[in-house]
Amino acid sequence: MTDVVVPQRLRSGDRVAVVAPSGRVDGARLQIGLEHLRSWGLEVDVMPSVLAGHERFQYLAADDKARAEDLRNAWLDPQYAAVFCARGGYGVQRMLEYVDFDELVAVRKWFLGFSDITALHEPLNARGLVTLHGPMAAAVEQLENEVGRERLRALLFEPAGVTDLLAPRGARTVVGGVAEGRLCGGNLALLASSVGTPTYAPPAGVVVLEEVDEAGYRVDRMLTQLLRAGWFDEVTGLVIGDFSGVQDPVDVVRERLEPLGVPMVEGAAIGHEALNLAVPLGLPVRLDATAATLTPGALAGS
Repeated sequence: MTDVVVPQRLRSGDRVAVVAPSGRVDGARLQIGLEHLRSWGLEVDVMPSVLAGHERFQYLAADDKARAEDLRNAWLDPQYAAVFCARGGYGVQRMLEYVDFDELVAVRKWFLGFSDITALHEPLNARGLVTLHGPMAAAVEQLENEVGRERLRALLFEPAGVTDLLAPRGARTVVGGVAEGRLCGGNLALLASSVGTPTYAPPAGVVVLEEVDEAGYRVDRMLTQLLRAGWFDEVTGLVIGDFSGVQDPVDVVRERLEPLGVPMVEGAAIGHEALNLAVPLGLPVRLDATAATLTPGALAGS
């Protein structure tokens, strides 16, 4: 197993870069989000392709190679202490072939995003780097939620103060017990779409799952695909986040995953709702499903 690599905590005055590896970005929403980041004392630069647009496909932020180049340039530039994604949407998978993940993880810095950005978290976490799954730079509603915004700030600036990743909203016990291991996962659709690709990395540890705007049968299909692929074989515990806009998500998820018999909680405030509690993917954690707590290991790089 690869060593855990934790970036240094941020400090007021640090400079960070915003990239758009995925969908088209609304400039007005981005500007509102940037003001929240600047209120923490951060200097923020927006990379060139973030608002460039794609000449053929309106759903992409920019050309695949341009988005990948911006990610690489921001990551390898020593002036930036962190790389924040502007938003999710669709598009990350199109640019993965242009990303050298070994090159990126050799430079330790925070990387933040969720939803479609799961396609980047997966190979980064597999190489030992701890990343943040949480509100992005143009996620206005999430950044304007005081609880979610403070969680993100605390993990970046004062991580020792975060002792329960499921608090304050909490979660509900499905299967009791205690599980330990590295926290991995993210968006269900992206994880299922990764099977059979070069960046496919089945987890060994505690998994968090979230989804948005999918029919119940599609959630069933994605979970079934992961089950048949052996994706859950080394999973020690499950944290089920928000399945926003999904019909009967509790029934579907429970029916598919409860038979695994591993400690499991549901209803965690992780996903596409206004309250999106940031969590450190790749970090060793302890899930006490009976008490519905998720305790992070030491953020040693902080």
